[in-house]
Parts: sequence; C-alpha cells; structure tokens
Amino acid sequence: MRVHVAGNVCIDTTFRLDRFPVAGETLNASAYSDGLGGKGANQALAATRAGAEVMLWAAIGNDVDSARIRAMLHDEVDTSHLARLDLPSDRSTIVLDASGENFIVTGVSCATAFDPLTMTEVRASIDAGDLFVMQGNLRLAITNDCLAAAKNMGARTIFNPSPLSAGQVPEFGEVDYVIVNRGEAALITGFAEPDLAARALLDRGAGFAIVTLGSQGALLLKRDTGRSLTIPAPKVPAIDTSGAGDVFCGVFAGCLARDLSPVAALRIAIGASAISVARPGTLQSCPTRAEIAALIQDIEMEPL
Repeated sequence: MRVHVAGNVCIDTTFRLDRFPVAGETLNASAYSDGLGGKGANQALAATRAGAEVMLWAAIGNDVDSARIRAMLHDEVDTSHLARLDLPSDRSTIVLDASGENFIVTGVSCATAFDPLTMTEVRASIDAGDLFVMQGNLRLAITNDCLAAAKNMGARTIFNPSPLSAGQVPEFGEVDYVIVNRGEAALITGFAEPDLAARALLDRGAGFAIVTLGSQGALLLKRDTGRSLTIPAPKVPAIDTSGAGDVFCGVFAGCLARDLSPVAALRIAIGASAISVARPGTLQSCPTRAEIAALIQDIEMEPL
C-alpha cells in the first residue's frame, strides 16, 4: 500500500536568534540558512524514510525556486506529481530562539490556489487500503473534499490540521486518524486537557485521535474502545522543534503503510520526532532511513 501526501512544499529560510524580538525591534541573527520545507514535503520525506512508497501531491510556482524545490526533493521523493502554477513558489521564514522554540511565517500563493482533485491525477492513483495524508495548508473546503474523495476510494485518511484556518473549524467525519498538538487540540475543541480534547475529536467523527505532547510524548485514543494510551518521549536536548510534528506525522503514516499497528507506529513516530528535535532544520532534521529502521526493529509490537 502507498502513502499519498497532499499538501504544500516551499523554500524555508531559517534565522537563529538568542531570543525573539519584541514589536518594532530589529535583531541580528547568529546564523541563517535556506532549505526545503512545507508540511506536505516534510511529511512525504518522513514517510519515505519510514519505508513506505510515497506520492507527493503539491504545487510549485513558475520561478527559479521551483527548480530548486525539484532538485532538493529529487533523490528521495517522486516529484512527477507536482503541479506547476503561474505563481511564485511558496516560502517560509522560521525564527528560532536559543531554547529551540520557533515561530513561522509562510507565503502560501501556491497552496492557496492548489486543488489536487482538479489539477492532478490523484483520484486515479489511490487504491483501496492506501494512506491519504493532509495538513492545514490548503483551503479548508479543498481539504474536506480531498479527504472525502480518498475515503470514498477506500483509503485510510490521516489529517494533521496545522496550520489551523482562522475562524474555520476542521471537519473530521472523513478522518480515520487526526493528529494535533496540545495547543491545536485546545483551540479546536475548547478543552485544555489532552484526554478531554481527544474525546471531543472522536465525538466529531475521527476514528483515532492523537494529541502530541512535546517532551511528554503523545496520547492516543481509539473510538471503538474509548481506551486512551499515553506514550512518553525519550529525554533529549531540544535544539530545533520546527520539523518535529511533520516527522511524527510522516513516520506514523509510513509505519501504518508497512502494516504496523497504530500503537507500534505511534511509538516509532515519537522516537523519530525525538531525534528530529535534537537537530537543526526542518526537512534536514528528519531521521535517516537507517535510524527509523532501527527504531522499528527496537519497538515491541503492541496492538490497541
């Protein structure tokens, strides 16, 4: 079975500061760099390194950055399904402080215009049993339509609704697995307590709710049993948290595509994201194939 990731890809520019600036203040960065990013590309790469066959459905612009994006993805992710739009390619600016915390600002011309169902052959490419993964970068109506179409074709759906659309509430009726962090769970449901938030997500239609808890690991709740499980994360020094959520989601999807159980996939995803936060960069911080293979080998399989 394959993993289809429908989302965005962009050029990331990362600035490192001792602290975040206050309003109106200019600070000199201690370092800066350009790299490849975008939640769709990040998750596609992570799923690939987890051993899955992956198809990335995203849009790039009609500019010099589009060639850079293809070149940076080419060695690991199939770029033949990238739509070319007469727009500037998307860009993100990531600002990191000394503790590894971040804020991100993104230009999303391509993601805003992109509709995988009308601009690509994704409908014809999905087989029953495949995994279909989306984030919050595309328009919410398009995201809902894509999830419904994938579900109708027999795919299992994974929705990581980040970034959250301002003033809009995501739908979860076509979602098998929803993955959110603690803050997103609270914003969507109104419950600050992760377990209560996870139960509210199930009430909205999701089959499984996963709430990531940063250094505390992640919580998983399954609709059929109502049983919750919290798995702790390894203790590591956090250098850069900006790509950890995408590593988590992509590795989780890749492990499901390899027919691992949700709990086993969750344990591996937590271990992979712990490796990620101890490294700088977004796409660059993703564990290697060998590192994820070692995590898979070490995990004790435990059905939920």
